[in-house]
Amino acid sequence: MEKQNLFAVDIGNSWYKALSSDYGLMHEYQIPNAIALFDEEFHEKPYDDDDVEFEENLIVEVKSRALADKREIYYIGKSAAKQRNVSLTSFNNQKADEDRTYILLFGLAAYHAIILDPENEELHYTIDQLAVSLPTTQYKEKKERLKERLIGTHTVIFHKVPGIAEPKELTVKLHVNDVIVGAEGACAYLGLTRDHETLGIKDDILVKESTKGIIIGDLGGDSVDFVGIKNNKPVASVEGEAFGINQFLDNIIQKISKNELYKFDSRSELEEKLVNGPSEWYVEPFAGVRKDISKYIIPQLKLLSIKYLEHFDRVRSSSTEIKGAARYIAVGGAAKLAQRQIQEAAVKWSERGRPIELLFPEDMEKLNVLGLMILAKMNQLKQEHEKNYNYVTVKG
Repeated sequence: MEKQNLFAVDIGNSWYKALSSDYGLMHEYQIPNAIALFDEEFHEKPYDDDDVEFEENLIVEVKSRALADKREIYYIGKSAAKQRNVSLTSFNNQKADEDRTYILLFGLAAYHAIILDPENEELHYTIDQLAVSLPTTQYKEKKERLKERLIGTHTVIFHKVPGIAEPKELTVKLHVNDVIVGAEGACAYLGLTRDHETLGIKDDILVKESTKGIIIGDLGGDSVDFVGIKNNKPVASVEGEAFGINQFLDNIIQKISKNELYKFDSRSELEEKLVNGPSEWYVEPFAGVRKDISKYIIPQLKLLSIKYLEHFDRVRSSSTEIKGAARYIAVGGAAKLAQRQIQEAAVKWSERGRPIELLFPEDMEKLNVLGLMILAKMNQLKQEHEKNYNYVTVKG
């Protein structure tokens, strides 16, 4: 397996998080889930290529049977977030059916290929095992469609690449040999309980607790993906909800725009402030004018937290398989952003006689992508064992 290229992508509504393993060498990436149509006429040319970071100037053209529209050129990630015509995710978006999923995913994988081999202007990069995620609300119906559209060869052309000669283009041909799709939340459980190198169990206590039941609430941008674990396996009666932090981020952005005359380029710009903590909770609508925005942030995070716990309570009450769960676990980037408010809301929940004692794991925002890499490695090992078994059987 150390001779294989593995790529894991958590297809988040706010961020795409990726882990790669190329001959055992690991890389990690994160880009905003943002795209914007590119228009040559309105492209702002930098004074000097040295002023431009390639990752912040990703302009891609994707040629693939996975796309319905194969003619457009897009900004993606950080470069898209800065555009006036930026497209962010809509509520309850269907990831397997939307072109943006494939534009961002292929663009990110192709960018990784260039990082590995920056001297080549036309690259071929093979992904032996690609692992991607879907919300629990879409997993059953959409996983095969997503897998079918990802397998095969896809061409990504990067335009306006800083640091190279005209026509300033780089081409990457991606060859995706196999795909495995994981459910968000269930992947987080893998990340919690298994070692990503040995693939062995690393948390015996949590695995033992699963005999009584575990509920994981993976809070993301537009979905909260609940997974019930019983005897170390997901149960069928627990599913997610179309609910997440994005609607609250949008409310914060709208209130700040109206009252403080400051417009965020995207949700990701606001999220970065939230990640950095209260010391960064201000904006500068005009030079030398500094405005505190915590009064817009905290009430929305409190509302989010109350709704999150209400969903948790509903799930634990409605599932016969998971009643009397030994552990409730909060994961996801949104849960990390609102951890303090969720904990404060949980205290009030206990005072009402319905305690929800939540565990907030370390690196909770990365558990899904870590679990996806573990899933990719496990699937690759399974295939190798089957191949070796068939070879031995034929030879015998």
